[in-house]
Amino acid sequence: MADEELEALRQRRLGEIRAEHGDPSADPSQQEAKQREAEIRNTILAQVLDQAARARLSNLALVKPDKAKAVENYLIQMARFGQLAAKVSEQGLIEILEKVSQQTEKKTTVKFNRRRVLDSDEEDDY
Repeated sequence: MADEELEALRQRRLGEIRAEHGDPSADPSQQEAKQREAEIRNTILAQVLDQAARARLSNLALVKPDKAKAVENYLIQMARFGQLAAKVSEQGLIEILEKVSQQTEKKTTVKFNRRRVLDSDEEDDY
């Protein structure tokens, strides 16, 4: 009897610790909700994309998951608002990728800050 109570306390405490640290495996209902959402996303994408476009999106998800997620969201939004008349081909997906890339493009600038040194080579004071 004491072993069962001890195990129950351990499980409860482990659940509390996971909940405090934001571990998604702590709450089974949250995990199930995420799985359902993933299934719905996959279903919508399967209806919207043809095989070649789906393969390209999967490859992109391996390399750049953030960009793939943005493209998926864009496609799902277009499908929900009825803006897609037919399945998106690989060429159409490439065009969408270019749009998303332009919107999320990071501009990098380099600025040189040359400091003047007190002992300059221009002055020849020996």
